[in-house]
Amino acid sequence: MDNRRLFVASCVALVTTSMMFAIRGDIADALTTDFHLTKEQMGSILSPAFWGFALSIIIAGSLVDWLGMRNLLLASAVGYIASILVILVAPRPAGPVDSLFSHTGTFTLYAGMLVIGLSQGLVEAVINPLIATIYSNEKTHKLNVLHAWWPGGLVLGGLIAYAITKSLGLEGATGEALRFGWQVKLGVVILPALVFGVMILGQKFPPTERVAAGVSTGEMFSEMWKPMFLLWFVLMWMTAATELGPDQWMPSVMGQVAGIQGILFLVYTAGMMFVLRFFGGALAHRFSPMGLLTLCSILSAIGLYALSYATTPALAFGAATIFGVGKTYFWPTMLGVTSERFPRGGPVLMSIVGGAGMLSAGLILPLMGKWYDEHGAAAAFRYTAVIPVVLTLIFGALFLYYRSRGGYKAVALDSKPAA
Repeated sequence: MDNRRLFVASCVALVTTSMMFAIRGDIADALTTDFHLTKEQMGSILSPAFWGFALSIIIAGSLVDWLGMRNLLLASAVGYIASILVILVAPRPAGPVDSLFSHTGTFTLYAGMLVIGLSQGLVEAVINPLIATIYSNEKTHKLNVLHAWWPGGLVLGGLIAYAITKSLGLEGATGEALRFGWQVKLGVVILPALVFGVMILGQKFPPTERVAAGVSTGEMFSEMWKPMFLLWFVLMWMTAATELGPDQWMPSVMGQVAGIQGILFLVYTAGMMFVLRFFGGALAHRFSPMGLLTLCSILSAIGLYALSYATTPALAFGAATIFGVGKTYFWPTMLGVTSERFPRGGPVLMSIVGGAGMLSAGLILPLMGKWYDEHGAAAAFRYTAVIPVVLTLIFGALFLYYRSRGGYKAVALDSKPAA
């Protein structure tokens, strides 16, 4: 078994997922115009990518041990390619539609986004337990390094989208030029999907950590009812809404608020995340994960609130810096703590937590779109800033709770289960 190749393939698969996220955000306005949608309808079009992600990651996480990691990753690669091709050929309505399901084009766009979400969920369902298994002694660190490639893909996808915009002169484009631009950008994602699909052909994958340790299926599922895990499940909804909702709307909102190419804000914050996760992934072990999450919540709240009042590029980039640092460790640390505190839960609990994150994003996107329509672009960020304020209080309380019990510690599979 080639652990290094499996790790690199996992990174490329995650890059594919985040490239799609960045490019989808960049083309949101173009799709809105081309398909004659409102911002709220566009938020609803984007939502199935996250609902599909959540559904896929939860179901696939339960079936990883039976269907096999390689088969699920191959299905993801095929799903990416097929869904993109379907969206590219979707017919456009001649004017506004009352319902997304009343026209073949908007329904096809909705279905394509759903399949993209299913494909993204398959990636997350496999790579998290895979890395936790092959690097069982340094889970949170390696998961942070792996998930450095989420912002890495955001940077890559954002720069590609920006380069295409500039090279094709798409600023203010309409009609066929607008359509050709978003089609080219979306089509680029097919390339990394092909790469990771080819990389895993013929590769041997390990059994998951809980299977290797002899933990029964019943034990695995019983872990999800522990009170601390139920709290963790709720917290994942909130951290994901803080990170992913603003990220997806970043190009559109910041273009309106600060008056420059909004995709550059996403690239900038993603670049910071990549560096911090890749080179600072050990922070969760040097400091308490709860302390790290508390700090992330404080910075995210300040950053989002400041972004909503940033009226110049300089102020916007300053606020984006604070938000970018704040959101950096949310996702991988939430997954790392899940694996460390509830190892008997195996891929199921990691998938449930990841699925909760995507369900949250699917909920916050149309809500932010509604705020955008009714109160303006800045309000979408300002209202979302309330969530990390609440997170600060909860993570702070958890930090004190674990400190009173001797400090945060990972649970070994041969020790007493976590509370």
